[in-house]
Amino acid sequence: MNDPLRTALAELLDGLPPRAVGAAVERLIANYRGATPTDAPILRDRADVAAYAAYRMPATFEAVAGALAAFAATVPDWAPASHTDIGGGTGAATWAVADTWPGTRPVTVLDWAEPALALGREIAAAHPDLTAARWQRARIGTGLTLDDTDLVTVSYVLNELAEADRAALVDTAARAARTVVIVEAGTPAGYARVIEARDRLIAAGFRVAAPCPHSAACPIEPGRDWCHFSARVGRSSLHRQVKGGSLAYEDEKFSYVAATRLPAHPAPSRVVRRPQIRKGQVLLDLCEPDGRLSRTTVTKRHGDLYKAARDADWGDAWPPADQRA
Repeated sequence: MNDPLRTALAELLDGLPPRAVGAAVERLIANYRGATPTDAPILRDRADVAAYAAYRMPATFEAVAGALAAFAATVPDWAPASHTDIGGGTGAATWAVADTWPGTRPVTVLDWAEPALALGREIAAAHPDLTAARWQRARIGTGLTLDDTDLVTVSYVLNELAEADRAALVDTAARAARTVVIVEAGTPAGYARVIEARDRLIAAGFRVAAPCPHSAACPIEPGRDWCHFSARVGRSSLHRQVKGGSLAYEDEKFSYVAATRLPAHPAPSRVVRRPQIRKGQVLLDLCEPDGRLSRTTVTKRHGDLYKAARDADWGDAWPPADQRA
């Protein structure tokens, strides 16, 4: 995780009773894992927001950063001139965008929870590229209006919305932005929401840049599997205390789509499962540019490609850029 963000979160929780923060975390977990959409802010006050920031910001940052890195590789000479984060809460996605494309740009964070916006503004003061960001209260869903912008991010928001509001949000983002990046939990339900959004973006004239190497229908059969990836999240001692864990890390599973009107160059194929390393060979499950899934075996006789396969990770483009013909 970004070091200034880690420091800002530590300072935020300094002096707060761990028991009170832990209780707020438990309530938030129950809300975020619930299946019922809500049209009211889940984050009610500063205590809730502080708990949320400790519990979710590190993982949200890493998941969004992973999605943005995959997209950035498809447009290597591009950086957003402006960014709008819909339902951005305390601003994890704005930190991830600034980490992916350093530099100042107009940034607007929209959320319906005023305490989250206030705390996000406070934390952002620690990042020189975010000090001028606008933190604006808005109802997310039907009726949302956006100014034109280069990049829209929507992270862990669709799960809070009813179907009509999800559709309205995606359509509004498609009208306003050149690129839309949507991140959801790496669950079957989260993947289904991403696919729903992906279909609407394609219908609006966008091309999928990541993770898919194509804009055809997803080849995964609904109900049998789902497309998701994993981001390693380092835990500070404070983070471990709040989340009640003992490990120095956790793995955040997420699903995403990055769609754009830019002339992007999607990966030749994408590793969609954790590579299986066996004696003298590596098995890679790939999503292919022709819209199908395949498994390829890379062995020692493939030389440098075998070395690359042993280093490949879940979610990587395949083959690596230095191994392409």
